[in-house]
Amino acid sequence: MTAEIRAALAGLSSDPAVLTALERYVELFLERNAAMNLSAARDPSALAEHVRDSLAIARYVREPLVDVGSGGGFPAIPIVIATGIHATLIESATKKARFLREVASDLDLPIEVRAERAEDAARNPALRGTFSSATARAVSNMPTVLELTVPFLKVGGLAVLQRGRLDSAERTAAADAALVLGAEIDEEILASEDGDRRVLLVRKIAATGPRFPRRAGVPAKRPLCYEAERDA
Repeated sequence: MTAEIRAALAGLSSDPAVLTALERYVELFLERNAAMNLSAARDPSALAEHVRDSLAIARYVREPLVDVGSGGGFPAIPIVIATGIHATLIESATKKARFLREVASDLDLPIEVRAERAEDAARNPALRGTFSSATARAVSNMPTVLELTVPFLKVGGLAVLQRGRLDSAERTAAADAALVLGAEIDEEILASEDGDRRVLLVRKIAATGPRFPRRAGVPAKRPLCYEAERDA
């Protein structure tokens, strides 16, 4: 399996130490995935695609990083392996949080794992408004993702959000929700020729109001500025 992992990750970094660490991460992921359901990706080639997508946004990320809904560790763990930046991973599922801690310990990564809901973590004074960048992958619609990430950012910080296609209603709602949260969409970068993947860069321009994030579960059930757009 090691040779297969090495072949799948070949060329993702010119640094041998980074490649070795990425190989070990994928090895641990595959070992634990069957029992923990970390991802639908079950082989080295599929996981290599997730690693590649994660590394593609490393250029936009600044220290310290917060990653919301970390799951099995994408995109934060490959980014930390490649850059060495300090990161806090927010993952409410206890088993997944335990796996993230295992990886961080095994690879001696500068990572703190918080096994709690993002809505609760973002109200902790030690975490709120303290991060230079935020990531969140495959969490929910854009307004919800913004409500779960922007409160963690300091003014001037950047949410780096990987998305699929966005219809006009979701895009408009995202722009409106960003403003409500004290942010604005800085740039939308197409990450694939077919338009199926993109990166949104959202800049924090003012402190987030104390109302946000709303209590656990509400951002997903009632996305900011989105229901009205969909019903229009």
